[in-house]
Amino acid sequence: MGAADRLLALEADAADPASVRAVLEKTEQKFGAVHVLINCAGGNKGKSPFLELDIAQFEEVLRLNLTAGLVVPTQVVAARWIERKTRGCIINLASMSSFIPLSGIWAYDAAKAAVHNLTMATAKEFASHGIRVNALAPGFFLGNQNRALLIDQATGELTERGRKIIAHTPFGRFGEVRELAGALLFLASEAAAGFVTGVTLPVDGGYLVDNI
Repeated sequence: MGAADRLLALEADAADPASVRAVLEKTEQKFGAVHVLINCAGGNKGKSPFLELDIAQFEEVLRLNLTAGLVVPTQVVAARWIERKTRGCIINLASMSSFIPLSGIWAYDAAKAAVHNLTMATAKEFASHGIRVNALAPGFFLGNQNRALLIDQATGELTERGRKIIAHTPFGRFGEVRELAGALLFLASEAAAGFVTGVTLPVDGGYLVDNI
């Protein structure tokens, strides 16, 4: 079986139940029952002092990270699993700001704290249906969204923000994609993590336990 037979790319508005339901049905038509949902819609816009935050932008970021990033897909997929008595696994994307707020990004902080909270709440509610709910909380990984903030594109050296993050990370480096992927596969595996639910797992090189 080639890659084309194992992959299906579909576009959906994760904040729209009908749109999510439509791509779920198309996925089931190609692959059969779905057993894992990874809620990863998210991002941030803007940074400001609290008294200057833009309310419309605040609500937009909340909708992206919480409504689209967890609530709607979870409702749609979990309802299907419960109806069909399917054991499933939901993995939400949390953040370092789920535990410690990062400065100036108020809506993102609030949304990711809520992801941590709702991961626990939905894990309890769905446990009797055989549905596990966990979350990953990545530390700092270099990606398209943050690379220019952490690495000086002209010199290749760390920016001031990048230096602060590394100084706050006991491992002294950014994470590697394979390390995040390994944690995700662990949570997705019924054999490895079948008794794990309600957990937000930091993959952060010790960022959250940094101390003097």
